[in-house]
Amino acid sequence: HKVQAGRGVNSPGISEIPKTVFEELLVNALVHRDYLVSAAIRVFIYDNRIEIISPGHLPNNLTVEKIRAGNANIRNPILVSYVAKGLLPYHGLGSGIKRALSAWPDIEFQDDHEGCLFTAIIYRKPLEQLSGSSPAKEE
Repeated sequence: HKVQAGRGVNSPGISEIPKTVFEELLVNALVHRDYLVSAAIRVFIYDNRIEIISPGHLPNNLTVEKIRAGNANIRNPILVSYVAKGLLPYHGLGSGIKRALSAWPDIEFQDDHEGCLFTAIIYRKPLEQLSGSSPAKEE
């Protein structure tokens, strides 16, 4: 959703969820997914949440708790080297999840080993809460 947040009706709305959240989570989905799994990255938008589902579970010894703390393993080192040169927005290894959580703390991560999926769930505020709230902070 876009919210006016006290701005004039002819001014563009401000994103409900900061742009940096999607930027970080989508870059992570592209760079860290398991390319040996023949499936697409999927984005689902619901009234109460947005889900980004990436093929492959967390590699090696990573857990959800560890990635929330900023730990990282590189699954695709060649791809990461291109991203670090400016192919995609990149702010440093292990910093994306922490940056997304700083901008929007209501994010859940699910590491499904059996289904071979990693899911980021961004919970949304009810629409009635958005109309009277202050705008989401853009970075």
